[in-house]
Amino acid sequence: MKGYIYYEEEDAMRNRWFIDELIKEGAANQLVVELLTGDAELPNDATFVFYRARDFEKSQRWEQDGIVVVNRSEVNRVANDKLQTFQLAALLGIPSIPTRRLDSAQDVQEYPIVIKTTDGHGGEEVHLYETNTEMEQVISRYPNRQLVMQPYIEHNSSDVRLYLIGEKVVGAVKRTGVGSFKANVSLGGTAKRFDVPPPLREFAVKIAKALKSDYIGVDFIQNAEGVWLLNEIEDPVGARSLYETSELNVAREVMCHIHKKLLKSL
Repeated sequence: MKGYIYYEEEDAMRNRWFIDELIKEGAANQLVVELLTGDAELPNDATFVFYRARDFEKSQRWEQDGIVVVNRSEVNRVANDKLQTFQLAALLGIPSIPTRRLDSAQDVQEYPIVIKTTDGHGGEEVHLYETNTEMEQVISRYPNRQLVMQPYIEHNSSDVRLYLIGEKVVGAVKRTGVGSFKANVSLGGTAKRFDVPPPLREFAVKIAKALKSDYIGVDFIQNAEGVWLLNEIEDPVGARSLYETSELNVAREVMCHIHKKLLKSL
């Protein structure tokens, strides 16, 4: 079976090692896999696409053409919209950080407050503010973007990310920020292996089942009372921290999962 790994061009350059591993492990699972980037058209011989970008409408069009997309477009849509993520958590009964739309500084009733773009990723568009003046500045900074607000929850600048392939938690890391309330490794944070407690595992699996996802990350923070709160769902989720903290061959497991998925779809 023939398939493609889709990345935006800049992301493909940063993730070349992982792409090569996916191609190699695809071959080991009887899958012929090639890289597709940017505005390139999907060739007619495609059976599936491992989609590693954030434009769910693009993957949705491929699905409508009968292509198997991993993750499916609905996963991409929900994971890349923080309001949709919060609403899913509420529907599933999973504790989460209260998330509301932010349209003006007058929407904020209490400080400090965390402000995020609904579709941002990597922690770059996450801000902590303590005054109304700062709020006005951030709103003007993102004139054509939807913003959300969340109460600031003390969490020792750390969070945990659970990695799921299908409905199975295959690994987890605890990330700790350095000089910032953000724990993102891409912003200088550190990661170490994390042993997942059963309740947290159950929350993550419930999310994966509801989304019918293939490969996602699910991020939680723990508040001062010890309660775990869903923060974000990551699609596409990176694998670097998991490789660094475990013996798991992520590319092998992902391509094995895709192969089994394709066989079921025949």
